[in-house]
Amino acid sequence: MEAPPGHDKNADQIAYWNGPGGQRWADRQQIQDILLKPIADILIDRARPKPGDFVIDVGCGSGAVSIAAAERVSPTGRVLGIDVSGPMLERARQIAPAGLPVDFILADATVYPFEPARFDLLMSRFGVMFFAEPARSFANLHKALKPAGRLAFACWREPRENPFFMLPLQAVYKHVPKLPQLGPEDPGPFSFASEQRVTRILSEAGFSGIAMERCNLTLDPAVGGGLDAAVRSALEIGPAARALAEQPPEVVAAASRSIREALAPFARGQTVPLDASIWIVTASV
Repeated sequence: MEAPPGHDKNADQIAYWNGPGGQRWADRQQIQDILLKPIADILIDRARPKPGDFVIDVGCGSGAVSIAAAERVSPTGRVLGIDVSGPMLERARQIAPAGLPVDFILADATVYPFEPARFDLLMSRFGVMFFAEPARSFANLHKALKPAGRLAFACWREPRENPFFMLPLQAVYKHVPKLPQLGPEDPGPFSFASEQRVTRILSEAGFSGIAMERCNLTLDPAVGGGLDAAVRSALEIGPAARALAEQPPEVVAAASRSIREALAPFARGQTVPLDASIWIVTASV
């Protein structure tokens, strides 16, 4: 599938999300939507999309948040979901109910020519942490908002606050080298964990009234499917999966056993609830 044109420094992310990584997310759409629904619900509550709003959903992926927002802004509003991942957008278009006021576009929000001052709300669930130059990306998005526009997005807090990710990853590290250490300005799932950095980026992009709300929750990687499902989840999505990419089958099998051992103490019947922590970031134009 052809990747969209984008900012040169986002090329690695565009390639990843149009390759096997993006396809895995698309294939797991139904499971991921259930898994991450608690976060989508918090985000929608804080973002407050209302009838008549025009909304941008950045990094919309397979469309769950775009669809939820479109249900709230209809019939006179509309949602534009934008993402660099062709596989995930294909899935979004498949699951969006007919007649819902939502459009999906394959593009890089850093450089996409949004209609100026058109939108009331900019929102995202985990879609803004992968920009190479986030202040530039948010400045482009800022121009798309009306003078009374608002911003709300969810991002992960630091790794130590997220056993949901780190328990499987530490188990995998018994068998493979650690992932490359990311610098404080490098894109990645935890790149917006720092309050100071997020505030600086958004301020540089022109936003004001910036607030960050810590939300602690539990997520079930098994999605009610038991311990084996939780192990599969870790092997397919997230940092543990990235650490195991291109490893031979025997290494993956050994890592799978270690993940199972790490998660087993947390199993509660068919669920495996793990602690997670996010920021809900809000701001205004």
